[in-house]
Amino acid sequence: MSLTAQRLDRISPSQTIAITQKARALAAEGRNIISLSAGEPDFDTPENIKRAAIAAIERGETKYTDVAGTKALREAICLKFRRDNGIEYAPDEVMVSTGGKQVIFNAMLATLDPGDEVIIPTPCWVSYPDIVSLADGKPVFVACPQNNGFKLRPEDLEAAITPKTKWFMLNNPCNPTGAAYSAEELKALTDVLLRHPQVMVFTDDIYEHLAYDGFKPATVVQVEPRLKDRTLTMNGCSKGYAMTGWRIGFCGGPKALIKAMDKLQSQSTSNTSSVSQAAAVEALTGPQESIKAMVEVYKTRRDLVVEALNACPGLVCRTPEGAFYVFAGLHGCLGKTSAGGRRIETDEDFVTALLEEEGVAAVHGTAFVSPGHMRISYATDTESLREACARIRRFCEGLH
Repeated sequence: MSLTAQRLDRISPSQTIAITQKARALAAEGRNIISLSAGEPDFDTPENIKRAAIAAIERGETKYTDVAGTKALREAICLKFRRDNGIEYAPDEVMVSTGGKQVIFNAMLATLDPGDEVIIPTPCWVSYPDIVSLADGKPVFVACPQNNGFKLRPEDLEAAITPKTKWFMLNNPCNPTGAAYSAEELKALTDVLLRHPQVMVFTDDIYEHLAYDGFKPATVVQVEPRLKDRTLTMNGCSKGYAMTGWRIGFCGGPKALIKAMDKLQSQSTSNTSSVSQAAAVEALTGPQESIKAMVEVYKTRRDLVVEALNACPGLVCRTPEGAFYVFAGLHGCLGKTSAGGRRIETDEDFVTALLEEEGVAAVHGTAFVSPGHMRISYATDTESLREACARIRRFCEGLH
């Protein structure tokens, strides 16, 4: 007799977390490991946000809140959407969850019936397919290769839509590629969606503030307001405000959908941490200068890493518009043997050998439904990135 439910057979543990844990284990053994696998800012949470949390504790704001979030935070979220995206939401059209991942989980579990299809452009974040599968849905992958800038073409979206399509999911800017859609690029996709009124839209904008060279990512309802009644716009505080551990995700969407997600959350986690919510109010309504400072540092690191990887034999690395990842092609390295004697047949072979032989942790592209690549996070200090890139080059030069 199995102790676990059959639904767990449909999902896998997060492969990004698995790589990070393996790197930590090697470091605990005394190895000099540089981990470029985690999607987490290396910056500390800004001081004004930390002070707001401390003040909330001192005021005794440590009790249960409404499941959907405090009134103050929901109003702050409405302000954020209006200020940053030009979208009008009322407080009962937004809700707060324990991180962006719970927003996705709530949305899929509240809406999917067995056999419903969810279109997911790939490369994609590792958790999208598993959350869809756990909710009895069917992930439908649409490949977005590097020669298309890792972006979805409207004709490919059109071809993927069937009578069973329930959701279209878009991550902009994208984890793992850093590719981001402008308003013009997004309009071509929304034109397709207008022709298919049964398709709901989930847009994951968690990396919205992390964009470079003057590029400003757009979001679906901002570009096409006629899609508002079937779009869930998700965001959060983790990336732009360096608040990963505070676990604040939020969304805006149709009132009926928000009510259904609130119902589901009331029987799972209930409300997000009251103290984290107070900190999030300050993050969204307080000074925003910390974001600009982080973006400037990230851009310098991005340029360093892209240049260094393109100098490695066998690697090809596109310059991303946003997020803090690069997604390098490894095809020129496959079919070879490492200096340590490991045969490199797959992207997983590559990252495993790189970790074991050079002490650099990256994530293989297969984890993101895009074999033949690896994801590197440049959300780490610049000197560590320089050293990591030198090790990667040494590893590639040692392939034969």
